[in-house]
Amino acid sequence: MKLQTRIFAGLLGGGAIGAISKIPDAEPMQRFLVALEPLGTVFIRLITMVVVPLVVASLFLGVASIGDVRRLGRIGGKTLAYFVGTTLVAAMIGLTAAEAAGLGKGVDPGIRDSTGAPVSRTSPATLPAGSPRAPGLIQTFVEMTPANPFAAAAQGDLLPLIIAVCIFAAAATVVNGSGKTALLVLFGGVNDLSMVVIRWLMWLAPFAVFVLIAATVAKSGFDLLASLLLYALVVVGAMALHVTTTLLVALRFGAQLGVARFTRAVSDALLLAFSTASSNVTLPVSITAARDRVGISGEIASFVLPAGVTLNKNGAAVYKAATAVFLANVYGVPLGPAQWVTIVLTTTMASAAGAGVPGSSLVTTLIVLNAIGLGDHAAAGIALVMAVDRPLDMCRTTVNTIANLVGAAWVARSESAITGTMSVA
Repeated sequence: MKLQTRIFAGLLGGGAIGAISKIPDAEPMQRFLVALEPLGTVFIRLITMVVVPLVVASLFLGVASIGDVRRLGRIGGKTLAYFVGTTLVAAMIGLTAAEAAGLGKGVDPGIRDSTGAPVSRTSPATLPAGSPRAPGLIQTFVEMTPANPFAAAAQGDLLPLIIAVCIFAAAATVVNGSGKTALLVLFGGVNDLSMVVIRWLMWLAPFAVFVLIAATVAKSGFDLLASLLLYALVVVGAMALHVTTTLLVALRFGAQLGVARFTRAVSDALLLAFSTASSNVTLPVSITAARDRVGISGEIASFVLPAGVTLNKNGAAVYKAATAVFLANVYGVPLGPAQWVTIVLTTTMASAAGAGVPGSSLVTTLIVLNAIGLGDHAAAGIALVMAVDRPLDMCRTTVNTIANLVGAAWVARSESAITGTMSVA
C-alpha cells in the first residue's frame, strides 16, 4: 500500500474513532484518545528535527550548484515575485469572500460574549499598549537580516537562516579548490542522511496521523462549531477558490504541468500537511516529491520550498483577511476602502511573519486585527474563532503547501530546470 494511501487511512480512521468517542457513555474512550495525543506530538518533534539540517544542506547544495551568482539573483527575484503576487491575491480573495458573505453580521451575542467582555457596538476600539503591530518595511528587513545563523537554527527561525546559507553558498559559486569540494561533499552527506531519517519516520506517519486526528475530534465541541459554521465554510471556500483560480492556473499555464498528474505526484505531502497542520513538518516530504516525482531540479526545489515555508503562506493570507472581516463585523468596527487596503497589506506581511507550525497563523492574526482598530477586543476575537481553528489550520497549511510546490514548478519551468515527463495534462 502506498504511503499516501496509508496516511489517508489513518486520517479517516482517526476521524471515525474520534467521532465515536463523542457519543454518550463513551467518555473513557475520549479520555484515552486525548491521552494519546503526546504520541502524535512526539512524531511532529522527530520530523521537525530533520528540518534545519535538511534546509541547510539542500539549500547550500542547490545554491552552490547554480554556478553563476547572477543566475541565483534571477531565481531569487522570480521566487519573491511569485510569493508576493500570490499572497496578495489570496488576501484579496479572503477579504472579498468574507464581505460578500456578510461574515460576522448577526452572530449570536451570547456566543460572542462568552469569549470575552460584552462589547458595545458603538464603542471605539483602541489599540492597547504592547499589542502586536503591523511590521514596517524597515523593521521587517532588519529582522530578516541574519546576525547569528546558529542562533536562528536553534530557534527554528528559518528566514534569517535561509539568507545566511544563501550568502555563504553564493560565495561558494565564485571559489574553486579542495575547500569547496569538501563543503559540497559534507553537505551532500548531511542531505543524504536527512533523507534516510525521513524515510524511517514516514513509516510512522500513518499511525501518528491517526492519533492526532482522533485526539483533535475527541476534544472538539459542537455548540460553538455550529455557530461558526458559516465562517468556517466561507474561509474554506475562499481557499478553494484561490487554489482553482490562481494556483492551478499558474500550474497549468505557467509551469505547464497537468493538474491531475501533479496532484498525484505530491499527494503524500498534501495529506501530511492536512494531517499535521505544519508546513515545517511537510517540508522534507515536499522536497522529495518535487525532486523525485515532479522532476523539479534539486537546486530549484532546495531554494524555493524552504523559502516558501517561511515567506509564502497563501492559505494563511486567505484565513487572516476573512477572519479580520468576520471579527470586525462581530465587534462593530466599521470597514471601508482604507480598512480593506490595510487588511490586504498587513495580511501579506503578517503571513510571512508566521512560523510553519500548527496554530502560528492564529497568533499572527492579532497583527491584522490591531491594524484595523479592533484593539482590546482582538484577543477575545481570537478566542471566538479558536474553536474551529484546528480544521482551518489543516486546510490553510494544505493550501500553503500547494502554493509552494506550484511556485517551485513555475520557477523551474522558467529556468528550463524541470523534466518533461509531466508536461502533458
